[in-house]
Amino acid sequence: MSGLTTRILLADDHALVRRGLRLILDAHPDLEVVAEASDGAEAVRLALEDHIDLVILDVSMPRMTGLQAVRELHQRRPELPALILSMHENEQYLFEALRAGAAGYVVKKVADRDLVEACRATIRGEPFLYPGEVTSLVKDYLSRVRNGETPRNPLTPRETEVIKLVAESYTNRQIAEALVISESTVERHRANILEKLGMRDRVELTRYAIRNGLVEP
Repeated sequence: MSGLTTRILLADDHALVRRGLRLILDAHPDLEVVAEASDGAEAVRLALEDHIDLVILDVSMPRMTGLQAVRELHQRRPELPALILSMHENEQYLFEALRAGAAGYVVKKVADRDLVEACRATIRGEPFLYPGEVTSLVKDYLSRVRNGETPRNPLTPRETEVIKLVAESYTNRQIAEALVISESTVERHRANILEKLGMRDRVELTRYAIRNGLVEP
């Protein structure tokens, strides 16, 4: 941090949303938005710079989702805290965010109420979760984790990257270029994904990607 000011990277693919959130944050002397990103990949690149103290990521962004970006950052710069912004008051998104390494989860419709406190809590090293039924959900989730009952995503991180790009209408060649792998490897990943999910074609994969927050409908 620069003195007592938390330097924030704000990532959302909608410029108007970023502007509104920036106004909320910059109104407080202890918070300052110093960088913005419009997709997850750009957010990861900027967040690896040492002048960023906190990252705020929208859950659904092009190229790389907020969840994928958090997972990447958690591996490459584990000390950097991240908050997930989402339209969804949904335990699946919440738990996916926690599994990815996010320190908190803020629902967009009440960001004007919760975002500042979420930032401050995260910097203090405390988790921040949206109000409501979260406390009981988290207790139930942790209980199931201890009992080994937590459902797991059947896809590997690489397969998740592939299905996201498939849903965004990338061709096999474009996916291969984006992920720096061969087209035959892309085809193998697609075949594995279809088999694991019991699906037949791109349409079903796209529905799965939307349902799991990898792309926006």
